[in-house]
Amino acid sequence: MNQLEQARQTIDRIDQEMAHLFEQRMDAVQAVIAYKKQTGMPIQDSGRESAVIEKNLGRIQNPAYAPFYADYIRYNLSLSRQYQAQVLGQNRIAYPGMAGCYAHIALQRLFPHSEALPYSSWSEVFDAVEAGAAWAGIIPFEEHHADEVSSVLDLCYQHNLYVTAMYDLPIVHSLVALPDTNLWKIRQVYSHPLAIRQSENFLNTMGLSAHPMPSSAQAAQFVAKSKDPSLAAITCSETAALYGLTELVKGIHTGQEYSSRFIVISRSRPTQGNHFSLLFTVDNQPGKLAQVIQEIGRGGYNMETIQSHVRAGQTGAYYFYAELTGTAQDAQTLLKQLKPICHTLRLLGLYQL
Repeated sequence: MNQLEQARQTIDRIDQEMAHLFEQRMDAVQAVIAYKKQTGMPIQDSGRESAVIEKNLGRIQNPAYAPFYADYIRYNLSLSRQYQAQVLGQNRIAYPGMAGCYAHIALQRLFPHSEALPYSSWSEVFDAVEAGAAWAGIIPFEEHHADEVSSVLDLCYQHNLYVTAMYDLPIVHSLVALPDTNLWKIRQVYSHPLAIRQSENFLNTMGLSAHPMPSSAQAAQFVAKSKDPSLAAITCSETAALYGLTELVKGIHTGQEYSSRFIVISRSRPTQGNHFSLLFTVDNQPGKLAQVIQEIGRGGYNMETIQSHVRAGQTGAYYFYAELTGTAQDAQTLLKQLKPICHTLRLLGLYQL
C-alpha cells in the first residue's frame, strides 16, 4: 500500500466517524426544534451562531486550518437551519416565473433544501406570503431598472411584509443547445431581450439572428422541446442543465460582469442585519421631507438611497423609500426619532449586505 492509499484509508475512517457524529448533532437539533416550536423563537440567531464559530475556532491547534474550519462550521449551521425550516414547515418559498428562471436559481442558492412554489406574477408571490401559503418569497429587485424597482416597492408599500435578505445573483450568459449539435449548426437564437442585447457582439460575430422571448428559461424550454439542432438559447448553466441542454459557449456577454438583485420577503420581522430600509410618508407641507433627511443626518446614519414614488390612485401624493446602513438597534432608534415628523412610517427591511 502506497502513501496515497494509506492517506485515503485514514480519510475514509475519519469520514465514517464524522457521519455518526453528524447524525448525533442532527438528533440534538431535534430538541432545539421542539423548543423553538413551543416558544415561537426564530430559526436564525446570528449572535448564537457567531459565538459557536468563535468557540470552535478556539479548538483548532493548527492556525492554517482555522479559516477552513470556520467555513465548515458555517456550513454545518446552515444545514441545521435548513433542516429546522423543513421540520417547522418554513421551507415553502414562492417565486415568480417558471423553473430555471433567475428568481428560481436565486431561490435554490439561498434555500437549497426548500420547496419552490412558482407563481405567475410578483403580486401573486406577495399575496401567497401574506396569506401564509408560503413562508417567504423571492422577488427581482433591479436597481438599474427603475420601472422594476417602482413596481416592487409599490407591492412592498401595499403589503404588510418585511424584506429579510438581499441577494446579488451573478449572471453569466451561455449559448446552449441540444446535446447532439455543435456551434456551426446553429442558425437561430432565443432569449430575453436584455440577454440578447448583452450578447450582441458575440451574436454579430457569429452571424446569428436572435429572437426575443419573455424569459431566458422559456427560451431554453422552447429549444429543448423543439428537438431542432439548429436552435439555441442564451441562458445560464443551471437552466441549461434543467432542460437537458449543453453549453456550446460560456460567457458570451460583452465586457462587464452582470448581476441581478433579489429581495426575500417574509411575514416574520427580521432581527439581524447591517442594513435596513424604511417606507414613510410626510404631510404635504414645505420642508417636511427636509426634516426627515436632517434628522437622519443628525443621527449620523449613512443613507445610501432615497426614492419617491407616487401612491397608487392618489395624484400628487408620494411615499418614500430609504436604505441605510445600521443594525436592528439603529433602526429602532431612528424610527423613534422620525415618528413625530412622518405621517406614516414603518421598517420595511433588515438584512445583511
